[in-house]
Amino acid sequence: MENNEIFENKEQPTGDPKKLLTEQVFNEVKNILKVYWQKILNNSSLRLTIRKFLIYFVTIVTIIFAFVYIIYMVPLLQEIPNPGKGSSVTSGEFARDAAYQKEIASMTRDIQRMNRKYIAYTSGQSYIIINTTENRFFLYRNKKLVREGFCSSGSYTLLQAEGDKHWIFKTPKGKYRILSKTTNPVWKKPDWAFVEEGLPIPPMGHSSRYEYGVLGDYSLAIGDGYLIHGTLYKRFLGMPVTHGCVRLNDEDLEVIYNTLSIGSKVYIF
Repeated sequence: MENNEIFENKEQPTGDPKKLLTEQVFNEVKNILKVYWQKILNNSSLRLTIRKFLIYFVTIVTIIFAFVYIIYMVPLLQEIPNPGKGSSVTSGEFARDAAYQKEIASMTRDIQRMNRKYIAYTSGQSYIIINTTENRFFLYRNKKLVREGFCSSGSYTLLQAEGDKHWIFKTPKGKYRILSKTTNPVWKKPDWAFVEEGLPIPPMGHSSRYEYGVLGDYSLAIGDGYLIHGTLYKRFLGMPVTHGCVRLNDEDLEVIYNTLSIGSKVYIF
């Protein structure tokens, strides 16, 4: 008796199992995306939200691109040489040009003149530079800076006396020389000192005109009554507080006194 069992023949998949698995996953993902896309199409509020997001995103990207273009690209484009503009000139053509030669000759003379002036101003002799704007001094010897520090210069205060007489307390500017040097100097008070104190002006040579111990241990005269000297008011160094003289602290004054000689140059600006 024959076995009448019926076997169902199913179609078996053939091919690379990895490829088949990849295709199966791709199809599943595709189906999921279709489902979500259909939900988006059916949901008007969600579509509107996505549309706004895309508009904002594109706007921001456009602004960023425009900013980068203006900041970086425009300068680079401007630096690209334009072959259609300008013309090249060789050094030989410049050398044969009369106007060019004249300008070079003039510049050479100016440089030589400034060099001679610089040499004259910065000779091997010691000299001092006083900056009344920043109230600092710079002492040079053999063209080398040997000391610098704070000083005090004129306050530019106006003192008015009776009548038309008045004084402006400013430090003179320009080129000066050391005319004299004094140790333990005595201050001979001018008329303005008594006017400032509200006192009557005594005759010349009166004992009240002489005051001791207020100018420090040394003084150097540069003319017209102006001195480089010490001070009792060291806390004011670096400030414009004097009646025109240049004040220094004791240590700096001693070095300057021993470095500068009669005839040494003083530059005040």
